[in-house]
Amino acid sequence: MAASLETQHPVKAFGWSAKDPSGIFSPLKFSRRATGENDVQFRVLYCGICHSDLHLAKNEWGFTTYPLIPGHEIVGIVTEVGNKVEKFKIGDKVGVGCFVGSCGQCDECHNNEESYCPKQVMTINGTYYDGTTTYGGFSNFMVSNEHFVVRWPENLPLDIGAPLLCAGITTYSPLRRFGLDKPGVNVGVVGLGGIGHLTVKFAKAFGSKVTVVSSSISKKKEAIEAFGADKFLVSHDQEQMQAAAGTLDGIIDTVSANHSLLPLVNLLKPHGKLILVGAPPKLEIPIFPLLLGGKEIVGTAAGGVKETEEMIDFAATHNILPEVEIIPMDYVNTAMDRLERADVKYRFVIDVGNSLKAE
Repeated sequence: MAASLETQHPVKAFGWSAKDPSGIFSPLKFSRRATGENDVQFRVLYCGICHSDLHLAKNEWGFTTYPLIPGHEIVGIVTEVGNKVEKFKIGDKVGVGCFVGSCGQCDECHNNEESYCPKQVMTINGTYYDGTTTYGGFSNFMVSNEHFVVRWPENLPLDIGAPLLCAGITTYSPLRRFGLDKPGVNVGVVGLGGIGHLTVKFAKAFGSKVTVVSSSISKKKEAIEAFGADKFLVSHDQEQMQAAAGTLDGIIDTVSANHSLLPLVNLLKPHGKLILVGAPPKLEIPIFPLLLGGKEIVGTAAGGVKETEEMIDFAATHNILPEVEIIPMDYVNTAMDRLERADVKYRFVIDVGNSLKAE
C-alpha cells in the first residue's frame, strides 16, 4: 500500500497516519500532486488537533478511508505558487481549514458558503477531483487551490492561532449568522472545551453577555476570570437551570457526547435558537417546547473561505487566541488519548515544522 500511495502523485511527502480503526498513528510516506497553475504549495509549520480527527481516526462516524492523515487547522509558509496564482507569493504566511474544494457554481458557492456546497471536498478523508483521497496537515507540506488558502495576519501567531481555522470559524460563523454578534445579546455556551472557550472569547468581543453551561463546576473560575463569561450554570443543578429558564437569546452547543437538549431549550427565550456545532452520535429532540416557544434547534458547519478570512482578521484585531498546548509530532497518540478523556486546556497544536522527521 505504501508504494502505491507514494506513486499516485509525482511529489513525495511524509506524515503520520492512522491505518485502521485502532486510531493508532505511525509514520507514512505518501505523495502529493505537483503544484498546478492555480495551486499554492506550503511547508506545514503547525497543525491543530480537532475532536473530529479523533472521531475519524477510530471510524466512529463509519466513513473513514484508511490510511487517514488528519489535520485541518494547518498553517505554514508558501514555498511554491502556480503561474495563475494572484493572491499569494513565496514566503507568505498562510492557512488551510476544513475544505480544499467546491463546485464554484452552485448557490452556496456564489454566496461564499463553500462549506454547504453539495460537492465540497474536505481537507481530510475527502475525495479530490482526480479521485484520490485528501490528506491533511499531519504532514510536511500541503498543496491547495489558492481559493481555499487563507492569508495569515502578521500579528497573529502561527502556532497559537492554528485552531482558529476550525474551532474559531465553527463558532464565529453561527454567532454572526444568527445575530448573536450584537452588544447586549444573551448568549449561552454549552461546554468549555476547544470550541467552547473560543465561543466565549468571540461572543465577549462582540459585546454579548455570556452564560457558560457546563457539567463541571471546576471550570467556573476560568470561565469567568480568564475568559470573561458573565454567568456560569452547572448543567445538572436543576435549581440553577430552572432559575435561568427563558433568559438566553441563543445557545451555541459545542458538546460532542450524547446529552439531553431539553434543559438547554428551556434556557431559551421565545424564538430563541439552540445551535449545534458539536457532533454527538445521537440526540433526542424535545418537540413541545419548540412548538410552544417558537424555538429552533439548528446545526451549522464551518463557514466559507470569505467568512474564515473575516474571522482571522477579527481575531487578530481583537487579540482572540485559543488556549493551546504545543506538542511534537511523535506525541500524537498520547494527545489523542488525552483528548478522548478531555484532558487538554484547550487545544493541542502539533509543532510539525520542528518535529516531523522523515524516516
